[in-house]
Amino acid sequence: MFLFTKIFGVQVLTAFTGSKNHEIISAANTYAQIRGFAWPAVLVGLVAQSASLGMKDAWGPLKALAAASVINGVGDIFLCSVCGYGIAGAAWATMVSQIVAAFMMMQNLNSRGFRAFSFTIPSTRELLQIFEIAAPVFVTMTSKVAFYALLTYSATSMGAITLAGHQVMVNILCMCTVWGEPLSQTAQSFMPEMIYGANRNLMKARMLLKSLVMIGAIAGLTVGTVGTIVPWLFPSLFTNDLLVVQQMHKVLIPYFTALLVTPSVHSLEGTLLAGRDLRYLSQSMGACFSIGTFLLLLVRDKFSSLTLCWWVLVFFQWSRFGSALQRLVSPTGMLYNKNFNQPEHIKVKAT
Repeated sequence: MFLFTKIFGVQVLTAFTGSKNHEIISAANTYAQIRGFAWPAVLVGLVAQSASLGMKDAWGPLKALAAASVINGVGDIFLCSVCGYGIAGAAWATMVSQIVAAFMMMQNLNSRGFRAFSFTIPSTRELLQIFEIAAPVFVTMTSKVAFYALLTYSATSMGAITLAGHQVMVNILCMCTVWGEPLSQTAQSFMPEMIYGANRNLMKARMLLKSLVMIGAIAGLTVGTVGTIVPWLFPSLFTNDLLVVQQMHKVLIPYFTALLVTPSVHSLEGTLLAGRDLRYLSQSMGACFSIGTFLLLLVRDKFSSLTLCWWVLVFFQWSRFGSALQRLVSPTGMLYNKNFNQPEHIKVKAT
């Protein structure tokens, strides 16, 4: 079984990276196999984190993630630098940190009166309810992950140097986009009671969204500026290879343009999630993904340009922003239509 998994993993990675990058396949396969052990804990941790944030408890997840970051950092230094395990050491450190974070988040739920460590089988009705909510969210999340995977896949066909420059910039981008996630969590925590609660107030919901979008714009400009200056003026923090630095500098403008709007996208999509406008969110994300995939493959096959690939990322981010904004400011949307998603209104429409 292990041999089958190893061979299958090598084949998948070879198909993804291309035959030109065979020297990185072995290391990537080792990393992926070790990280795979932590996936059950990662999924449980994500559920526990969402439950805590839904109850407006940010301290529990914060403590867990802080502890995981320390464990990961110390583990990387010890296993990679001291023990010399290389990429395998980095994978083990990350895996252990994720398991510890999941345990701490579950323990936090236990302390609030929930039986987080108990195991129960959901009923058919509960499964159906979970599916109705989870399926559109799954499509949304899968589309985002798949697009970034295709972006990296496109970079792999352009050689190891181009791939290295791309990986540096996309990792910095991921670190910077984290700053917009609290806006999404704020919307998901506070919007539901304003939209559906006993004391619903659509005016307050619109004011909150306006504040979140403004904060997102300021955060995008700030993080985008700092996040662009660092790889532009201090590329030696990431690599001393001048060829890799050249590839990094080629994508600075589209990188900044994509990062500029990302926090605002988080606030808008968080509001759509809070209002359970899940079908529209999944459909719009699917449309953005489909068009973005077509453009990425076109750029990859016809132009082989990393810069153009990053401009497709800009299109993907700004399309998400425009689609979500248009939905939320629509007179028939959840923030203006009092009957939106109400059971009585849905029954009338169905009739």
